[in-house]
Amino acid sequence: MKKLITLLAVILLTATAASAQCSSKNTAFKSGETLMYDLYFNWKFVWVKAGTAYMNTTQTKWKGQPAYKTYLITRSSGKADKYFVMRDTLTSYCGLDLVPYYYKKAALEGKTYRLNEVTYFYPDNRCTAQMTYRRNNDKPLSKKYSGEHCAYDMISMLLRARSFDPSGFKEGHRMPFLMADGRTCQWQNIVYRGKKKFKMENSSTTYRCLVFSFVEKENGKEKEVVTFYITDDKNHIPVRLDLNLNFGTAKAFLSGATGLRNPQTAKLK
Repeated sequence: MKKLITLLAVILLTATAASAQCSSKNTAFKSGETLMYDLYFNWKFVWVKAGTAYMNTTQTKWKGQPAYKTYLITRSSGKADKYFVMRDTLTSYCGLDLVPYYYKKAALEGKTYRLNEVTYFYPDNRCTAQMTYRRNNDKPLSKKYSGEHCAYDMISMLLRARSFDPSGFKEGHRMPFLMADGRTCQWQNIVYRGKKKFKMENSSTTYRCLVFSFVEKENGKEKEVVTFYITDDKNHIPVRLDLNLNFGTAKAFLSGATGLRNPQTAKLK
């Protein structure tokens, strides 16, 4: 599920210098936005609905400062639980200027429980990410990143990236970003694949989309982990995700969206 969220999160991000430059203008969402998804897994060549995902953003405060609080919750269904249990809750706080403050992921996946946390500080015009990771009842592990480049977690990347303008991108364009996940802080890559019209499954709705791939290196070779489709309008909503996971393949489709900031001009029907 970690990669499903990365995909959601990492659409158009490039690395920047730290401190005040970690801020970014928000043009894509507003307080009260809710996105809902249906999750499908492929077992024995059959696509089966396996669960749902829910993402909500509201304005609140973080240590007395105005902030956005974002929840992303994923749940496998009773039928899917027979094969793989998934109970993930991600929480993120960031400033109204989209500077990351705090990130937490509590995840039960299969029989393994993991807790990842990242707290951000910005001393001396630098970015510091204090990270903690715990697996089941093991002793928590701590690690720290401190440098001139901004670091982002899955959710804060998504919020920032949704306001990025991809109009100048050409197919094959690469976007490096520095991601803190609670265990490590390392560079990742997103590759722009171009534009495509996508007809939603079990629906007559068609979207104009921008298509991206999240790639990882394995034994010196790049592996395409996720292909994702985002609306080609100011909302930049992820409407479809194709995932290559350790236990098989999966897809996620947008099932509902409320409280959007901008008109859905990429929705054709």
